[in-house]
Amino acid sequence: MATSTSLPAPAANSAGLARIVAEFRAFWRQFFIRAFNPYRPELHYMRGPGPAWRAKHRGRLS
Repeated sequence: MATSTSLPAPAANSAGLARIVAEFRAFWRQFFIRAFNPYRPELHYMRGPGPAWRAKHRGRLS
């Protein structure tokens, strides 16, 4: 009677799978960081003096 035994997967296969999983996780992590980044520099860019500055310097403008 023949017996069959299951052999463990070679280390190269499990290392390759671990690398693929790590790359997949890194991709999605960067995707979510970039897609849902709350900082929007265009909202904080100063475009010039605002109304408070104009009220303070009303008589000094030439």
